[in-house]
This record gives sequence, C-alpha cells and structure tokens, in this order.
Amino acid sequence: MIAYVYLACLLILSLARVAIRAVVDVVGQKNVLWLRNSIARERGIEAYRAWVPLERVRPAHIPQREWEEAFAWPSNNEPPYAPFWQRVLRGVLSYVVIGLLAAALLQFLTPFPALSWLFEFSKRAVGLQSG
Repeated sequence: MIAYVYLACLLILSLARVAIRAVVDVVGQKNVLWLRNSIARERGIEAYRAWVPLERVRPAHIPQREWEEAFAWPSNNEPPYAPFWQRVLRGVLSYVVIGLLAAALLQFLTPFPALSWLFEFSKRAVGLQSG
C-alpha cells in the first residue's frame, strides 16, 4: 500500500513538472508579462547544449543565428549576461526595495511602526542623532 502511495506521488510530481514546463513554454511564446527574454536567458547556456527547449520559445520572425547570439553565447565571445558588479548591485537594490515595501506594509497594516524604526536607526547609524 505504501508503494502505491509513493508511486502515485511520483506520478503526480512528474505530471506537475510537465505541466509547469508547458506553461513556461507558452509564456515564452506569447511573451506574457514580457518574460520571453528572462526565460530565454535562463535556458540559454543549458539550451546551447540541448537547443530544443529554447527553440520552442523562439518567435518565427527572429532568425536562429540572431537568437543564438542573443541568448546562447554571442559571436564576440563575451558572456551574454551583465558584469558581476551589475548583477550584485541589481540584487542588493531589489532586496532593499522589497525590504522597504515590507516595512511600509507593516507600518500601514499593523500597529508596528517599522518605517519609523528604520528611519530612527538610519539617523543613528549616520550619526545625525546621538543616543
């Protein structure tokens, strides 16, 4: 009986994986929420070795050579992603924005004055106000 449960769960997970992959392919083809570039870049290096997943999201009006140069590895032998410092800066800024958004939601939806605490902490950290 336990083996049947494991087999059923394995079947459900594999069907979910296939369904998610199909949804991502449709999102890439239709450019829903402008995610085609993100999907193609994510699959780019992997798809260079196995090109089929990336070819499924390539629009018909873009030639394959241009698509390969944009999302696999460009012909000028430079990496297809931004430099390290830009990726780190983008990540840090996104975490700061998400943190400030969470603090704002805490400030306005709960009794916790999270933004006030952050403002006071930043004033003390900069040294505008002592103790």
